[in-house]
Amino acid sequence: MSVLRFDSVTKTYAGGRVALSDFSFALGEGEMAFATGHSGAGKSTILKLAHLAERPTHGEVIFAGRNLSRVRGSQVPAHRREVGVVFQDHRLLAESSVAENVGLPLVVRGLGASQVRQRVNEVLQRMGLADRLAALPAELSAGEQQRVGIARAIVAAPRLLLADEPTGNLDPTLAAEIMALLAELPARGTSVLVVSHDLALIKQMRQRVLVLDKGQLVDDICPQDLAQ
Repeated sequence: MSVLRFDSVTKTYAGGRVALSDFSFALGEGEMAFATGHSGAGKSTILKLAHLAERPTHGEVIFAGRNLSRVRGSQVPAHRREVGVVFQDHRLLAESSVAENVGLPLVVRGLGASQVRQRVNEVLQRMGLADRLAALPAELSAGEQQRVGIARAIVAAPRLLLADEPTGNLDPTLAAEIMALLAELPARGTSVLVVSHDLALIKQMRQRVLVLDKGQLVDDICPQDLAQ
């Protein structure tokens, strides 16, 4: 069963720029995949459509069996609670501690303080940040900030995690560590779609790769082909 499916999706922005053209693919439950291609190929638009930050011009985006074109109003926040997003620039709240940043999605959901504290402690332990609960974002290294961003995205156990160039500002060692953390998520029930231009790192990960060019899917490479 697919958690995310694009059926002949076209996205045209104001001014006539076509970001995606007749684009189709499906991401399975518990699957990890990468989307790559040159700047402007349409990679980030895939994430925006899946998160309902944008709407398709034509075609359908299906999430967990729901046509996202029919998700409106108060249903949009409910959809976004099922989709975690990791940004390249972290987007952490500067005046809030690590624990407060990570716990925010749970507070929004209305969980009690003890539940929030327990879930935050658990996810930060997995991220190797158990000793940074009270730190502010400015006190963290780039790698620690990115791990906090991942922790915030997964603390509510989303069905789908979208990551937009999550290693773009990291050195190769830290980038490999972040990718390894993301690769653990499918076994925990979260499907993962990563946008990245780091071809060497993508090849090392041995996961499915979607190659985009000018808004079209030009290749869909399976892990076995990457291993050769």
